[in-house]
Amino acid sequence: MHKDSSQRASVLQHVSQNVRRLRHAADLSQTALAEKSGVSRRMLVAIEAGEKNVSLTTLDRVAEALDVAFSDLIQAPDARDPSRINELAWTGTIPGSKAVLLSKAQAVREVEQWEWCLQPGEVYPSEPDADGWSEQIYVFEGCLTVMLGDQPQIIATGEFFMFASNQPHCYRNDGAVAARFVRNVVI
Repeated sequence: MHKDSSQRASVLQHVSQNVRRLRHAADLSQTALAEKSGVSRRMLVAIEAGEKNVSLTTLDRVAEALDVAFSDLIQAPDARDPSRINELAWTGTIPGSKAVLLSKAQAVREVEQWEWCLQPGEVYPSEPDADGWSEQIYVFEGCLTVMLGDQPQIIATGEFFMFASNQPHCYRNDGAVAARFVRNVVI
């Protein structure tokens, strides 16, 4: 499930720790990172102190200057699965407005984004893709069963799942209502 806005503070702590750690790893001072990113030193001090609710654009500039992915800045430093982010990255001024970065995957060539709807009882079998391909699924209505070989993965509304698609897999709707989901194929 998505993290709600009450957990925004933990993301600010992640950003704080990650920016400081990555800046040190790059052997950059705050002043040097400020010059390289175009973000003021004062802003960087506040970010590293965990005191500043920073914009996504600013984080993009810091990530680019550190030569890392945006997700490397917001992900929990001790994350066991680096592809699974699930962090609240932005909250709006109107309650309920938010952006959650769910996951990341390395792409060699491209990413395809698909909207799917499987009616109750529908099954879509898929042949294994090439090595290195993966799929990301986000269910926004109903419940979807993804079969990886003989192993079912049940993905409920508001949940997501990512897997290497170089194995037999299929999508199945075992529920009583339509399953609607977004499927990203990472090639």
